[in-house]
Amino acid sequence: MSYRYLIIGAGKQGTAAAYDLAKFGDAEHILFADHDLGAAQNAASRINRLAGRDVAASIQADASDSSALASIMEGFDVALSAVPYYFNLNITKACIEKGVSLCDMGGNTDVVWAQLELNEAAKAAGVSIVPDCGMGPGLINTMGVYVMDLLDKAREVYLYDAGLPQDPTPPWNYAMTYHINGLTNEYSGDATFIRDGKIAFVPTFTEPEPIVFEPLGELEAFVISGSMSTTPQTHLGKLERYENKVLRYPGHMHTFEAYKRLGLFSEEAIDVKGQSVVPRDLYHTLLAPHINAEGIKDIGIMRAVGVGEKDAKAATVTVDLIDRYDEETGFTAMERLTGWHCAIYMGFQARKKVGAGAHRMELALSSTEVMGAVRERGIHFEVRWE
Repeated sequence: MSYRYLIIGAGKQGTAAAYDLAKFGDAEHILFADHDLGAAQNAASRINRLAGRDVAASIQADASDSSALASIMEGFDVALSAVPYYFNLNITKACIEKGVSLCDMGGNTDVVWAQLELNEAAKAAGVSIVPDCGMGPGLINTMGVYVMDLLDKAREVYLYDAGLPQDPTPPWNYAMTYHINGLTNEYSGDATFIRDGKIAFVPTFTEPEPIVFEPLGELEAFVISGSMSTTPQTHLGKLERYENKVLRYPGHMHTFEAYKRLGLFSEEAIDVKGQSVVPRDLYHTLLAPHINAEGIKDIGIMRAVGVGEKDAKAATVTVDLIDRYDEETGFTAMERLTGWHCAIYMGFQARKKVGAGAHRMELALSSTEVMGAVRERGIHFEVRWE
């Protein structure tokens, strides 16, 4: 059986998802909808070239106009929202209205909770809604559930993840593979963890620790926000600890923490010699040219550590996942891990393996099924027991 997929947003991750759907999702037709018709056309051409068949097409559409989006949804099995999170609630409502299942890349937990409140409407329409897929908070929390499932009884879960340049260039030793505002959002506010069996709020840029992750050697791990989504509430009452830290080359945390302390993350305009200036806009304008680059050859690294019991004995299980820039297709590791996690869920949604309703990502499918699909795509991960 074949399926029809709608990709809303023809950016990097959306294009990577489309490639996966063409290869693994039994795609009969993939339509890119973007406000920039040229971007949609380029994405469709790239997918057709890589797939070796005319499976993708393009159309101009504005994500802010949900009624216009709804008008092109007719006949599709699953849509992907690959646009900023603030469009997702209205896109969800349009999908429910048109009987199309939806997967998205999340980005704001309050929006996700609002989407989940549409559960009964989604059930009545016979569609599935799965927000917050992608590398994070998607795949990293899938790995969190996976280590829980590998144990007979899990008590603690520790997650680490990063997208880094394979060959870092001083002084930044970092390269952006997604929009810079997403990075700043991750570095702002507090993270939501489970500690001592309770919800805990932990400030960003705290609790640094050295982590050795081959082939990169020693890295620094520290707290960021936005990677947990609904999982603390899902695992509350089951775990004593559930937390996530980002990984960076040594020295990154103190550099970027200084920018935060200086006030450069603020979105409140200030007066500078009679000119109204938003500090975050100035910060992004100055920083982006130094950490954005075409043709970044990156590496994605992810680690999930589960502590608990196996066969009535104390046990620790570690799952390490590594992916690299793909020379053959030109997709970065970040694009693959983000787009392909979405596409995996979309394939299961199209095949009705996800029931009707609005689902927390971590509960929508079994972790074993998802990690099996990850391995099928040639993404390497290993499991170690202690």
